[in-house]
Amino acid sequence: MSEPDEGTVEGMARFWESTPLSAMTPEQWESLCDGCAKCCLEKFEEEETGDIIYSRVACALLDLDTCRCSDYADRARRMPDCVTLTPAALAYSRWLPETCAYRLLAEGKPLPSWHPLITGDPGSVLEAGQSLYGRAIKPGPKTDPLMHLIDWIR
Repeated sequence: MSEPDEGTVEGMARFWESTPLSAMTPEQWESLCDGCAKCCLEKFEEEETGDIIYSRVACALLDLDTCRCSDYADRARRMPDCVTLTPAALAYSRWLPETCAYRLLAEGKPLPSWHPLITGDPGSVLEAGQSLYGRAIKPGPKTDPLMHLIDWIR
C-alpha cells in the first residue's frame, strides 16, 4: 500500500474533515466513493431487527472487473432500485456498508485508513480486502440472491 501523502489527493486537501456533505462540490462528493462496489450488491432488510443482509449477487450494471457501474450516468433510469446518493438520502444510511465514506461522514466518523483519499492509491481498497473484486456474481434468470447470502459485509 502507498504511504499517505499528508491527506491530499490531486490537490484536494482533507476537505471531508471540514466541509459538510451538503456543501461539497460534485468533484468532492464523487471522490468520496472508494470504488468497493459493496453498495451495488442485492441486499435485504431483516424485518424484525432492521439489519441489512447482503448477497453476492451484483447489480446488472456493475462491471465485476472494475467494480464500477457500466452506465453510471443513466443508472437510476435503467435500474429503478438504484439509490442516487445525496445528503438527504443519507438520513437513513444503514443500508450502506459500515465502511462506506458517505455513511461514515454522515455519522461523524473518520474515513478508514485504506480509503484512496487517505492513501492516494485507488488500489488500496483491494489491498485492504474491501473490494468486491472476485467476490461477487452477476445476476441471472436462475440466480436467487437468497441462495447467495454473505456475512462479510456489515
